[in-house]
Parts: sequence; C-alpha cells; structure tokens
Amino acid sequence: MKDRRFFPANDRIAHTSLDGQVSLPVTEGSVLRVTVAATDLRSAPAGPRDKQLLHGWSFRVLEQRNGWAFGFDVVDGYVGYVAAADLGAHSDPTHRIQARQTHIYSEPDIKSPEIGMLSFLSEIAVTDTTVGFHALKGGGFVPAQHVAPLSWRAEDAAGTAVLFRNTPYLWGGNTGWGLDCSGLVQLALHAAGQGCARDSDLQANIGHPIEHQSDLMRGDLVFWNGHVGMMLDPDLLIHANAHHMAVAVEPLADAIARIGQKEFGAVTGFRRP
Repeated sequence: MKDRRFFPANDRIAHTSLDGQVSLPVTEGSVLRVTVAATDLRSAPAGPRDKQLLHGWSFRVLEQRNGWAFGFDVVDGYVGYVAAADLGAHSDPTHRIQARQTHIYSEPDIKSPEIGMLSFLSEIAVTDTTVGFHALKGGGFVPAQHVAPLSWRAEDAAGTAVLFRNTPYLWGGNTGWGLDCSGLVQLALHAAGQGCARDSDLQANIGHPIEHQSDLMRGDLVFWNGHVGMMLDPDLLIHANAHHMAVAVEPLADAIARIGQKEFGAVTGFRRP
C-alpha cells in the first residue's frame, strides 16, 4: 500500500520517479525555495498541516494550481501542498541559522527596526559581512552570532533539543515558535547531520534498537504509539508534548507512568540514531 506522504503524484501529475507506474503525465518539476519565515506543508490544498518548511529550504514543485504548489521536500521527500506565494526562485544559500530564533534588521544596527524573523536551521544567502552582522541577499541584516556556515553541524543532538526547551507545542510545527514531538527530533538530528524522517512512526526505524531501558544514554530515542522523545542522560527525557503544551524535560519514569495512562499507552521501543 502506497504511503501518500512519499507518493509524488496527485490526480493530474506525477514525478518522473513514477514513470511507468502511474497513468499520469510525469515531470521532473522545478526546485523553488521558501521565501517566508516558514510555510505549512499540507496534505491537500488548504488542508491540515503535516509539517513546516523553513526559510531557504528547497521544495520541488510538480504543479501550481489555484494558488497552491504541489510537490515534495527535497531533503526528506515529504509530499504535499504549500502556498505558492511562499516560494520563490532558486537562490543557493551560503549560511544557516544556529540560534533558536533571530531577527532580520533593516540596518546593521541592533537599534534599527526589525523587518522579519528566522528560525533555527533556516538557510540564507549572505552577500556581505559588516561588523556584527551578515547582509542577506534580498535585503536585511542578521546578527553574526546567530549565523553559521552552511556546513555547520551541531554534533550533540540532545544539546540542540535543549535549545528548544519551553518552546510552545504546535502540531506539525518545525520552528522556534512551535513544534511537536517528531519535529523536535528531526531538527535535532538534522542539525547533527543525520538523516531523519519527519513523523514518529518513521523515526521508530532509525538507527538500531536498544533492548533494555537501563542501557539508554544521551541522544537515544524513546517511542510510544504516536509519540517520541530524546534522552538527555540515562534518566531525563526531553520531548514536545501536549501535557505541558511545550518542550519539557522530565524524568523518563514520570513520563512513562503518565503517558501509559493516556492515549499513547506503553513504550513501544528504544532506538539509538
């Protein structure tokens, strides 16, 4: 059975990877980049949010119709619809944001008016550096302290997760303004240069299994049916969850006891990415 999250076709068009498998015209499409702070990837035009794409991220567009672009995230292959107005011509990034959030200033001056915001792992094209700021292609300046080369990696995935502590919970969120359990894990692992699917059912196959809870260490993942968290040490879990409505740190034993009484039930497994 096909998984619509990774099946790059709708009723009218398909990606060339499906040539011969579907009775539809096929296209390679074209790659555009997100031009706003973040845009929702939806299961249908104006439909529910599956996840978010950040500024500068690439989206392969197979079709544009009635204000919506159909295609897939170039990095993880997730298929869906985004608002066409949130995409623009391809511009190769040079840097990425390493702070949870940052402001775009109108001038290279902290007292100048801000004209926008960017979230962690947004990708930007820097045209020049001024003392304390990086100038962006298209206008605006970002504090140098919040910017890293595109090749930058945060080796400690758990440390990245902690960066988002107290961030509000948001279903399908991928930003410093709101995220969900699997969004937190994906951002943390992507920042460390590790491939990671977006949804927790897919993340449950990452790396290799850990047989015993007593073997857990920093960076390991804990899974429930529909939920995931990351260990900060053998006892503490960090996870975006609806109980706290935020990214929270708590003893794993407390989380297991509470979650076991609710919709996610018992722990389904442990994995080491």
